Amino acid sequence: CPHCPTREETVHHLLLECPHYRRERHQLGRALGRKTTSIPYLLTDPEATTHLVRYINSTRRLKGIFGEVPLPTTRQN
Repeated sequence: CPHCPTREETVHHLLLECPHYRRERHQLGRALGRKTTSIPYLLTDPEATTHLVRYINSTRRLKGIFGEVPLPTTRQN
């Protein structure tokens, strides 16, 4: 992790542990509640997708690789 030199940057660390992203994680928690601590929920539940993308964008961690990750669009039936 570029902010935690003794820690490997894993999905778990980026989403749940890195102290550098504490504020961003707090906003994610306000949006999703207790479910925020569940990686399977964050990565697979459609309810979490928009909030997770906002979190990723707010950390700016992937911006150099992917640019701004677009928010998902909702489908109209």
